[in-house]
Parts: sequence; C-alpha cells; structure tokens
Amino acid sequence: KFSEVSSQDFVTQTMKNAIVSGKIAHSYLLTGPRGVGKTTIARIFAKALNCPNLKDGEPCNKCDSCLEITNGNHPDVFELDAASNRGIDDVRAIQDAAKFFPIKGKYKFFIVDEVHMLTTQAFNALLKILEEPPAYLIFILATTNPEKIPATITSRCQRFPLQRIKIKEISDNIKEIAKEEKVKIDDESLFLISKLGDGALRDAQGIFDMAVSFCGENIKYEELKNFLNIPDK
Repeated sequence: KFSEVSSQDFVTQTMKNAIVSGKIAHSYLLTGPRGVGKTTIARIFAKALNCPNLKDGEPCNKCDSCLEITNGNHPDVFELDAASNRGIDDVRAIQDAAKFFPIKGKYKFFIVDEVHMLTTQAFNALLKILEEPPAYLIFILATTNPEKIPATITSRCQRFPLQRIKIKEISDNIKEIAKEEKVKIDDESLFLISKLGDGALRDAQGIFDMAVSFCGENIKYEELKNFLNIPDK
C-alpha cells in the first residue's frame, strides 16, 4: 500500500489525493536513485486505480485485480524494461496495444522502467501517444537519469523526484522483515546494514539477505563485520 512505502510521503500523498479527487494525469515521471521505490509506487498506483474496493486512495490488496497486479499477470498493466526493449518497434507495440480498451480494469497502464535508455526514434514515437492519449490510458515512466530524457517528454508528465531513504527508515524496514522471517538481529548489525544500503532500500535488503545466508537465524555484529570484511574504525 502507499502507507507502506518508506520516505516518499510527498509522492504517495499527492497520488492518493489525486485518486480521491479524481484528478488523474495521463503520464507520470518518477525519478530518483536505484532502490528507492519507483516501480513499487507505479504498481501501487495501478492497483489503486483499478481496485473496486478503494478506501481513502489505498488499494484493498484482496480483490482479483489487486492480486493479479501483485503477481504481475493483470491483462491491463504492462511493464516494459526500456533497457532491453529500447527500439522504435517496442514503442510501436505499445501504440498498437494502447488502441484497445482495457479488458478488465478501468485504466490501462504502461510502466516503462529506465525510460532514458530509449532511442531518439522511440522517444519521438512515445511523444505521439503522450500528446493525445485516450482517456483510459496512463503512462508511468521511471528513470535514474532524468537529464537524458527529452524536454518534450518531461513537459508532458507530472514529475515526482524520489529521495534517498533515511537510515532509520531502512533499519525499521529490515527490522520488520527480520520479525516476519523470525531472524534475530542486534541493533549494531541493523545500523551497519542500513548504512551500507547508502539510501537504497533494495541494496540494504540484499545485504540483509546475504547476512541471513551467512549467519543463519541469529545475526551478530562481530560475525557480520568479519563476513562483510569491514575494518574497525
């Protein structure tokens, strides 16, 4: 849910208000460093707009639509990785799919990750759809390099800059995961993992994952320090 996203209150609150008031834009640009929740927010937004049991702008996560988007098999929500599908043919495929009404939901979503990787021709083709989108179509573009996106594209999107996540929020998140997975972890280890994440929640979760593989159900600072090969201050 939006309420579970760490450190991005400005973005999540704005999106929730837009959903509640019905003032939905047709294209959004989410920018920010890796691992701060760009794709996650895009999926939650898609969930919320297609959810029949919406409450205060939050999806229910129980209906068929929410579950299908969570599992990645909803017929109206397309995720495209522009790093590997960057040509004009890939954007043409989006143009063709965009002509048809949504099958199940109210809106059809295209979530384009790493959008700055598209070629110039692909951007021009994308611009055509963004200029005159049908009422049921919503684009969410996500990127770590907003300066590489043409100004003509940026000006047609609502832009949300996402910030790096604070150490406390990362450690709270890891604490929650540890509790769910029944892993014991001391405060020093928590702080160390959160700090090594360097503002990216995904990186910190990856380090925590490795720590669990190495230390087992009980993570101690001394073991972790040796495992991560960190010198004493």
